[in-house]
Amino acid sequence: MNLNEILSFTEGQGLKDLIKQILLQVGEDPSREGLQNTPERVEKSLKFLTSGYDVNIEELVNGALFHEDYDEMVIVKDVDLFSMCEHHMLPFIGKCHVAYLPRGKIIGLSKVPRIIDVFSRRLQVQERLTKQIADCLNQILQPIGVGVVIEALHLCMCMRGVEKQNSYTTTSSMLGAFKSDARTRSEFLTLIQGTR
Repeated sequence: MNLNEILSFTEGQGLKDLIKQILLQVGEDPSREGLQNTPERVEKSLKFLTSGYDVNIEELVNGALFHEDYDEMVIVKDVDLFSMCEHHMLPFIGKCHVAYLPRGKIIGLSKVPRIIDVFSRRLQVQERLTKQIADCLNQILQPIGVGVVIEALHLCMCMRGVEKQNSYTTTSSMLGAFKSDARTRSEFLTLIQGTR
């Protein structure tokens, strides 16, 4: 099928109809008992797993920025992370660790995991996800520095391809003092060690 054929085939079809087509293409019968409601469930699941595209960060933060005379490291670590690899649309799961050095402004702690979720609930690559979280916090807080580390297990590596079940990928994004000051970076990395 060329692109025009695909577009004309899918035009006017909802996600549920396309999922039924996928079931047919893999050799299943969408009308059998166990699959009758699968297209609706998958549609709902996919909409949730990609809901990060529709979130407005300013509305999410909702004024939860507070002036505080505190200039030591703030770390939120071991935040559960669930995202979907854009290459195979399979999940990757792991932990996200975030740190920042305030410059007179702190953020409500619950907002950090919410920001992680916004960028996780998109089709992603781990490298981009790590940078997006760091850039977002840097823009909101304008701190002395931001550090983000993600450790994740990719099901596209475990279930298919190389089939390596215990291969974790670690990515980092260091901005400001976390990039320029080795002691700051080292302190952050030491404090999050042994978290998985």
